[in-house]
Amino acid sequence: MKPAIDAFLNHLTVERGLSANTLFAYRNDLNQFLLFLQDDLNHHEPITGWPQVSREVITRYGLDLRDRTFKDSTIARKVAAIKSFFAFLLEEGTLESSPTENMTSPKVGRALPKALSVEEMTILLQEAGSRRPPEGLRDRAMLELIYATGLRVTELVSLNVLDIDVQNYQVRCLGKGAKERILPIHQEAARAIEEYLADSRPKILRNWDESALFLNRRGDRLTRQGFWLILKGYAREADIDTPITPHVLRHSFATHMLRGGAPLRHVQEMLGHANISTTQVYTHLASDQVRSQYDKAHPRA
Repeated sequence: MKPAIDAFLNHLTVERGLSANTLFAYRNDLNQFLLFLQDDLNHHEPITGWPQVSREVITRYGLDLRDRTFKDSTIARKVAAIKSFFAFLLEEGTLESSPTENMTSPKVGRALPKALSVEEMTILLQEAGSRRPPEGLRDRAMLELIYATGLRVTELVSLNVLDIDVQNYQVRCLGKGAKERILPIHQEAARAIEEYLADSRPKILRNWDESALFLNRRGDRLTRQGFWLILKGYAREADIDTPITPHVLRHSFATHMLRGGAPLRHVQEMLGHANISTTQVYTHLASDQVRSQYDKAHPRA
């Protein structure tokens, strides 16, 4: 069961860009929950895998924390860590349902996903486009593609050349659980990729058998960490104050799509969310669009 926690923490590091202190808290909270599960075996059925953890087990854990006089804010944080962990297992396909669904916890306030504004995103893309080739064309293509599709950074760097169809404006990717998605891309993203393939990738390529779409300076497949460093460099050069990680670009895509009027189900499919409840968090960020549409549609508004 410990490897699943390690995979989740790696996800938080690479995809979410969480601070070392936050990761330390997640690690402690989840390891403490795992110890409870192991100690709890004396009085209940043995638990040998995460699919066996029920809502009742988590409720017992919350009561145990309360009995040990933990503050509500601390209990809420620990329960939130467990919820995030099970949401991750659900997205990975390890679980078919989450025992934490609709589970309440002490209210301590919820931080909504951060997203760049459309103006900030435009500045970031322009900054990448201003750098000289071959890196500039590659970087512009990557940023245009991730903003056009909402790809996870792992999905982005896993793409092969044959996954891109610029003629039909689409990209094929394998998401969590090896689920394939065919995603549309807009004309600007297709043009940026086409320029990269024609004028930049051949100059970086070292091994003609390399199938990776995006390459580093050595001609090898670009890594998640490599993309993150590139992204942070452009954010710094563009003087964007909003903290930027690869996951922020994914948040920005979803938020801007919903504000533009895209149906929640369509955004869910593009993001590759197994459960629409994962996508619904973005509806809070698009509330101004909902208000505007309400004022236009309701006869009494």
